[in-house]
Amino acid sequence: MPVEYKNIELTFLQIEDYQELKETMISSYDTMPEAYWKKEQILNLLSRFPEGQIIIKVNGEIAGAALSLTVDYEQFDDHHTYKEITGNFTFSTHTPFGDTLYGIDLFIKPKYRGLRLGRRLYEYRKELCEKLNLKQMVFGGRIPNYHKYEKKFTPKEYIEKVKQMEIHDPVLNFQLSNEFYPVRVLKNYLEGDVYSKEYAVLLKWENIYYTKANKNTKQIKKVVRVGLVQWQMRPYKQIQDLMQQAEFFIDTLSSYKSDFALFPEFFNAPLMAKYNHLNEADAIRKLATFTDEIVREFSKLSVSYNINIITGSMPEIKNEVLYNVGYLCKRDGSIERYEKLHITPDEQKVWGMKGGTELKTFETDCGKIGILICYDVEFPELGRLLADEGMDILFVPFLTDTQNGYSRVRHCAQARAIENECYVVISGSVGNLPNVHNMDIQYAQSMVLTPCDFSFPTNGIKSEATPNTEMILIADVDLDLLRELHNYGSVKNLKDRRLDLFKLNKI
Repeated sequence: MPVEYKNIELTFLQIEDYQELKETMISSYDTMPEAYWKKEQILNLLSRFPEGQIIIKVNGEIAGAALSLTVDYEQFDDHHTYKEITGNFTFSTHTPFGDTLYGIDLFIKPKYRGLRLGRRLYEYRKELCEKLNLKQMVFGGRIPNYHKYEKKFTPKEYIEKVKQMEIHDPVLNFQLSNEFYPVRVLKNYLEGDVYSKEYAVLLKWENIYYTKANKNTKQIKKVVRVGLVQWQMRPYKQIQDLMQQAEFFIDTLSSYKSDFALFPEFFNAPLMAKYNHLNEADAIRKLATFTDEIVREFSKLSVSYNINIITGSMPEIKNEVLYNVGYLCKRDGSIERYEKLHITPDEQKVWGMKGGTELKTFETDCGKIGILICYDVEFPELGRLLADEGMDILFVPFLTDTQNGYSRVRHCAQARAIENECYVVISGSVGNLPNVHNMDIQYAQSMVLTPCDFSFPTNGIKSEATPNTEMILIADVDLDLLRELHNYGSVKNLKDRRLDLFKLNKI
């Protein structure tokens, strides 16, 4: 008759549990029957770190346990023995100021194996790491089947065979399935472990929520509020009128505590109307004469409204060459420049514009961001290079005249969010400019795009504006969700790249 598991309970170890704990240990380590902790050792362990000692009970019977310490890992690094890490089994190495949870023991009684109880113990340890803000969990994992293969494989080769599922090792297989990764082989780790030939695998799990103690008042935000301006193209007689409208949007976004304000590509195009009597190439160069003043005004607004402003893009002339550029005006008063690298055929043919040469990420008080102007987002290499530099949010100011042009930008932007495991924020202009050659119609639907996994919207759209309507769009994006995705996502696009087959590098 099958056993009914009516009650499975995870609880703290008490000294009153010792005798049953001892019996459980002896039955769990049948190949090393003398490998059990003495009562005074358990008492010592409980007095030092009670939170780290847990047992799991099935129908009131101890089925397994997990014992651990917190240590200052710099004192040991990746070369140590079991005796050293436990202070010769006295646990004197434990310190409440340590940065690492070290697993000194975890075992499950044979008759309860197969219920995934060990997973529950590891999950508790992971939660404890997060609760105590510890950098990582580390332990030396036995390889009890290695004695069968020692004449055939080195420990390193054995581990690789286990990873490739060519050899079954009950301990190592279990640990690898619980998101631990092997760091190195430890020699002479556990004295008397003849089945592992005294070898162990140093295994680590990193706490992605770990925050290093920082005495600096500057903090990186984890939940970032982005504000998008879906800009209406309308006539402006002078630059002051244009900037008055821009300030209105910035004021509004600031009042909602937005961290960023994103403007579209060539949002200042209405100022070209007074040069409509010129050919298109001369008119765009006249527009470029306003760029310095607009950047100065945006920088003032970013400081006074306490918001980081991404200025969309504007024409700019450097050494007689016409470029499409934008500026990141930070709320600390600093200014950084970005360039459109891929010029559209129309920009080249009608305006004589050339592509820039610099691609980079930007450090902000809300993490690391990237900026690609319109057509650039249709080239996946650029987003991937930015992701490799640690980008969390990709901002894309764009200008598209037709719906099919917009669709190219929008769908490529979503692809960048998925493949680079980041947020992508796109903002464009709407309306008509009948008095400006080559800029007469616009189509846009601004939006905030996400990866597609359980922590995000199923369709990958966090928020979207009404198509072809002037408005602002505000959305919060959680950067910690990206950390979870990188490590625990249903798929891991960044980690699973076949870098043995291909690599992408900046020239």
